[in-house]
Amino acid sequence: MDRVLLIDKPAGVTSHDVVAVIRRALGGAKTGHAGTLDPFATGLLLVLVGKATRLQSTFMALTKRYETVARLGAVSSTGDPEGEIALTGKIPPQQPELPTGQLRQRPPIYSAVKVGGERAYRRARRGESFEMPERIVTVDRFQQIWREPERACFEIECSAGTYVRSLIADLGDAYCETLRRTAIGPFDVGDAVAPPLGARSTGRFVAPAAASPNLNPASWLCGAPAELTIEHALAALPPAQR
Repeated sequence: MDRVLLIDKPAGVTSHDVVAVIRRALGGAKTGHAGTLDPFATGLLLVLVGKATRLQSTFMALTKRYETVARLGAVSSTGDPEGEIALTGKIPPQQPELPTGQLRQRPPIYSAVKVGGERAYRRARRGESFEMPERIVTVDRFQQIWREPERACFEIECSAGTYVRSLIADLGDAYCETLRRTAIGPFDVGDAVAPPLGARSTGRFVAPAAASPNLNPASWLCGAPAELTIEHALAALPPAQR
C-alpha cells in the first residue's frame, strides 16, 4: 500500500502517536508523516505510507495554513497552554502589527529543533541556558479574525519551519491557547478524518461516515481514513513542487 492519508489529529496526542497507531492498523507498513504538530495542536497531518515516505521532503516543503486563538495579557514558558503561565495584564494593541514576508524568527526553546546535536526541548527541560539559532521563514498572510478583551483569533499562512507560537509571542504578552492546522498546500483538513486512536488495542480502524467527494474514491482498508494514491497526491501539487 502506497498512500497519502489525510488525518485530523486531535489534541493531547503526538504526531508520533498517530503514525504509530496507523502503522499497527496497516500491519506494520512503512509509515511516516510530513510535518509535526505539537501535542496541544489539532488539525491536518499528512501520513505517508509505503513508497509515499520517499516523498516526505516534497510534502513537508508545502505552505501551511493555521488558525490560532491567542490568550492576551499573559505569557507562557512554552508559548502554549502546557507551559508555566504568568498573567501580566499587558494587552497587545487592538490592531497589532502583523508582519508578513520574509522574517527572521527564533524558534521556541521548547521545540524539536536540534541545538548542539540535541533536541532543544530536552535541554530546556534540564534547565540549561542556551540560545536558539535564528532562521528565515516566510509568512504570506497574518490576519486577525476576531478580537475579545483577553483573546484574539488569527489565521496564518506560512512556509514550512515557521513557528506560530513565536509569531504570537512576538506580538507582546500573548501565547497560543489553541492551534489548528487547516491546510497543507492543496490539502484541506475538511477532507481529513480522525485517526483510529480509540481502536488501537484491536488494530482495526473505526469506519468514517463517508469519503469526501473531493478525494479519490479509493479503497478504504477496514474503513480506513481518507486516502490518496501517490499519483493523485502529486497531481494536486503545482508543477514546480512535484
